[in-house]
Amino acid sequence: MGARRRRLPRLRRLPAEDRSEDPDRPRRADQLTPGRAPVVVVTGASDGIGAAAARRLHRGGAQVVVVGRSMEKTAAVAAELPGSVALTADFARLDDVRRLAADLRDRFRSIDVLAGNAGASFARRAVTVDGYEQTFQVDHLAPYLLTRLLEEPLRAARGRVVTTSSFVHWAGQVRRGHLAGLADPRGPYVATRAYARAKWCNVLFTAELARRWAPGVTATCFDPGAVATGFGRAAGGATGLVFRTPLVAVLRTPAQGADTLVWLATADDGWRNGRLHANRSPTLTLPSARDAVRARELWELSARLVGLPG
Repeated sequence: MGARRRRLPRLRRLPAEDRSEDPDRPRRADQLTPGRAPVVVVTGASDGIGAAAARRLHRGGAQVVVVGRSMEKTAAVAAELPGSVALTADFARLDDVRRLAADLRDRFRSIDVLAGNAGASFARRAVTVDGYEQTFQVDHLAPYLLTRLLEEPLRAARGRVVTTSSFVHWAGQVRRGHLAGLADPRGPYVATRAYARAKWCNVLFTAELARRWAPGVTATCFDPGAVATGFGRAAGGATGLVFRTPLVAVLRTPAQGADTLVWLATADDGWRNGRLHANRSPTLTLPSARDAVRARELWELSARLVGLPG
């Protein structure tokens, strides 16, 4: 059974008709809901889905923290949103994530929503400065670390963690007892396989986070669908090839891809704690992504890799 949660305080519900209007159109500061604005942190917000979500959430009355890797692009998005904050971090460097978390804790006693949207797919194997396979670190390990380090402000707000996953997690299964290989910088590398495994980790992490942090904090993840973004064009393997063909014309816009993220961050109910969602509804996952043993194993492995207690 999923938890039934009230809406975030003073954050207006986004009506269904919001999908048909221009969701990227900025509003004036005097149109924001008066009173304390809920604090919403959006990673990967310098472009694409993250930027579209930041704009929508700002329009709903949130104080948005725009987090991105590029200082210039992140600042440009934040400049559109009066009262927002721009912070930069490279998720391929865990020390950057630790610095980001410390900055957020210094600025905010409570965080209402952490939207973990940062991610990447790399055409060739790369090893981070921390010694881990880059796709696994950027898409799972760094978001795991950031979430763990923000536990106190998230609990203070009875907050929500919303993570961007993908339907490609269906190709990412790893056997029990073999998850340590996810971070291994050696061996054969297939870009689409590495990305699928990282998205599979997102689903497992969401389930375990919901279990461990209940009832104070809820966790959901979502599949945005195939979205025409710079991320897709830069992706490795077959995924990147599709995004560089005329097929891109039939893909979703970033605003459409962000719709379920915004819904999970603001809706009264309809979503399910610990579950994957698509098109504003819970959706099916690979059975292994619902495996409590693997979820616990991934949590404990991730904790060891980033130097935190399990």
